Amino acid sequence: MLIVVACSALGRAQAPAGHERANLPDTGTFSILGFDPATGEVGGAVQSRVFAVGNGVLWADAAAGVAATQAIVDVSYGPQAIDLLRKGMAPAAIVKQIWEKDRDPLPTDWTKQGRQFAVMNLKGEYAAFTGPKATEWAGHKSGKYATAQGNILAGPDVVSRMIEAFETTSGHLSQRLVAALEGGQSAGGDKRGQQSAAIVIVKKNCGVWLHNDTIMRLQVDDNPEPIKELRRLVEMWNTRKPKSVSPECK
Repeated sequence: MLIVVACSALGRAQAPAGHERANLPDTGTFSILGFDPATGEVGGAVQSRVFAVGNGVLWADAAAGVAATQAIVDVSYGPQAIDLLRKGMAPAAIVKQIWEKDRDPLPTDWTKQGRQFAVMNLKGEYAAFTGPKATEWAGHKSGKYATAQGNILAGPDVVSRMIEAFETTSGHLSQRLVAALEGGQSAGGDKRGQQSAAIVIVKKNCGVWLHNDTIMRLQVDDNPEPIKELRRLVEMWNTRKPKSVSPECK
């Protein structure tokens, strides 16, 4: 089962160069991919000052892993990453191959030098990339089982606090991913503000009912405080904890 939910990487820790793109779509976003070794669940969360960021950034497959593609985004990076994860390729090799094979069809207005993306497999192994022309501040931060990345951010503290929050928060993976978004927002988040957020978590056959790989998929498409609303929905899910009927997920 392949899921696409939203917009956002081991490459470059910071991309200081700006990139002016008049009359083109907005790109600023911060996201996190994370893994819980206790449950085997893998997922991601994202926030942006764009409408419906959940439409094209986060990609997840319970037989492969997760990916986030953002900044001067080529959405095809998502399904490409999932396909290569299914084939057993290492995340670092996936990031390298996808970026190198990008033919850069719009080098003036939508250059591959501004791409930002992250890939994580089902073991929690990951790689991230931030291109040198991703709009400043742009960069990514590594954790034990998480990678945080963003662009048009208030500064590097955004991704640092995301990783810190993920690693110091207890509870279900969904609560830790939302805590990471809250941590990033507390450091200034997207310089332009807030508008939408999304989260996705997968595990084979462990979604509600039968033969469902989706543990959680939630989107807040237009809200002045999208992370706050996403938190409300995540806590509602955790109160109810909808269960799979598959014996291995009891």
